[in-house]
Amino acid sequence: MALSVEELTIMRLIDQQYLETPFYGSRKMAVFLQTQGYNVNRKRVQRLMREMGLFAIYPKPNTSKAHPEHRIYPYLLRGLAITSANQVWCTDITYIPGAKGHFYLVAVMDWYSRKVLSWRISNTLEVEFCVEAVSEALSSYPKPEIFNSDQGAQFTATTFIDCLRAANVKISMDGRGRCHDNIFIERLWRSLKYELIYLKPFENGQQLTREVKQWFYWYNQVRPHQGLKYKTPNQVYCDNPRGVNAKETEA
Repeated sequence: MALSVEELTIMRLIDQQYLETPFYGSRKMAVFLQTQGYNVNRKRVQRLMREMGLFAIYPKPNTSKAHPEHRIYPYLLRGLAITSANQVWCTDITYIPGAKGHFYLVAVMDWYSRKVLSWRISNTLEVEFCVEAVSEALSSYPKPEIFNSDQGAQFTATTFIDCLRAANVKISMDGRGRCHDNIFIERLWRSLKYELIYLKPFENGQQLTREVKQWFYWYNQVRPHQGLKYKTPNQVYCDNPRGVNAKETEA
């Protein structure tokens, strides 16, 4: 179903507000939108949130809803000291608003260095774009010991799990309702949206892909990170012995 210009604007506002108040459900979100001048009811907000993938209201937007028949793996990072690149990778999906539609972005990140190793954009939440992203990362860099994700259907799907098992990577999944288990990639989404997505009205997927590619290059290789002692993710990744032989891409 095609969405109206007003609905796309409302979805953009929902996405922005969710970064600030991830505990808002459809009722509070409807009240927020009403304060912004939009005559919306809870039922309409629920429908738009479902379109965005916001099925769970807390602690984070659930762009990857769990599948009841897929196997869930235990969380392996609790109490683990992460001391080197390629020890742990993580992944997540986020909603991306556009001027005439919306998209979804998945990224694979090295936990230790915060380096974005690969990413893909899709206009649906089908598993294929996630499989493409993880396959590219595994073929371009030394494989990790552990791969962490949430329990979303994309990351528990057989085709996605098979990629990791074929590489002999241990699989870890966040506990349900634990928004901080994948905190670093959540911070990535916040930075990307405030520094790029919300500043430009992307007309189409090609423009969005081009701009996101440039932003990730800047994020990886130019922007200093306070949490990395003002080094770039690429510097931290390559300074680490496990990352020395990794292929350097513009991911």
